[in-house]
Amino acid sequence: MTLEARDLTLPGRLEAVSATLLPGEVTAIVGPNGAGKSSLLAALAGLEGGTVQLDGRALVDLPARERACAIGYLPQAGDVAWNVSVETLAQLGRLPHRTGLAEDSAEVAAALAALGLDHLRGRPVGQLSGGERARALLARVLAGTPRWVLADEPLASLDLAHQQTLLRHFRALAAEGRGVGLVLHDLAQAMNHADRVIVLSAGRVVAEGAPDTVLDEALIGRIWGLSGRWLGEPRARALAC
Repeated sequence: MTLEARDLTLPGRLEAVSATLLPGEVTAIVGPNGAGKSSLLAALAGLEGGTVQLDGRALVDLPARERACAIGYLPQAGDVAWNVSVETLAQLGRLPHRTGLAEDSAEVAAALAALGLDHLRGRPVGQLSGGERARALLARVLAGTPRWVLADEPLASLDLAHQQTLLRHFRALAAEGRGVGLVLHDLAQAMNHADRVIVLSAGRVVAEGAPDTVLDEALIGRIWGLSGRWLGEPRARALAC
């Protein structure tokens, strides 16, 4: 069971990119600005065309409902057309499912609790801070209980405590057997919390593998142009530049 792109080319953004996400793993997609990270994640979600397969089946051939149940996608900037409550926004994640109200309520409640949003469930989205809004949008994704969770810079608007809580939650999802793909800019977060990393540069994959093998100081110097060194113990590393 895999989610994979094969020789994916999006003119001006990606060039012959092949990447595989595996269930039970957190995969971090990293690279400099403009490297193609968001384009790759959107393609894996079935939003950009190209050759992408889910469990050996082309995404374009899957019924929309089946694809929506299987893959939950969080873009960088999530628009909310109506000023609905946090709970109503999370409930939208249940739309692809044909389940009873009891199950829907349980999954929505679990998503809100996992993201620390219980006390905000009745608040209109327009009254949320940037970090609260980001968590509410992710709650919509998680309420759909997808087998694959794809999130583009999900930590960007969050304070340190909520970043760590969310990273632990992503690891818990992987422990349940789900596949998680994250676009990250913080290499220390990728080093400490991912099972695998995919490094992009100028629209191409330049490295892929375990973070402690791939994210070495030579690669960081070559791709990011930084002279840095890793400090600390495994799973608690910091990058000093």
